[in-house]
Amino acid sequence: MSQQEIIIETIGWLASVLIVGSYALNLWGKIETNSKTYMWANIIGGLFFVMNTYFHRAYPSMVVNIIWVIIALILLIKPFFKKK
Repeated sequence: MSQQEIIIETIGWLASVLIVGSYALNLWGKIETNSKTYMWANIIGGLFFVMNTYFHRAYPSMVVNIIWVIIALILLIKPFFKKK
């Protein structure tokens, strides 16, 4: 396995830990879905999955993760656009 493949696989595993970990913490009541920690874990995890799935040419999964990241980004910046 090349160094690039090891990096890509590591990124994929980190993505799994970030997304599933944040989901589990949310279910256990440790973090809220509207917390920055939850959103950033989903954004970074989603971006890592995009890199991993692109490398593996798993384009349907890549598109799902792009959408996942967009949703998390929208939720992250939404408070800045609320009218006072």
